[in-house]
Amino acid sequence: MKKLIKIFLGLILLGAGVYFTYPGMSLASWGRAAVELMKGGITILVFLIGLMLVVIG
Repeated sequence: MKKLIKIFLGLILLGAGVYFTYPGMSLASWGRAAVELMKGGITILVFLIGLMLVVIG
């Protein structure tokens, strides 16, 4: 059961990574470069955590 929870959590995090890279994310007041850097870092972190959970699970 724990493995199934890890797999589902990993898939949710992978889906969140795809959502963050969706071009409709509007934070224009932060400045374009800052938003792109933040989205890139969050995306890589979420993808790696999600992938790790799927592999471990």
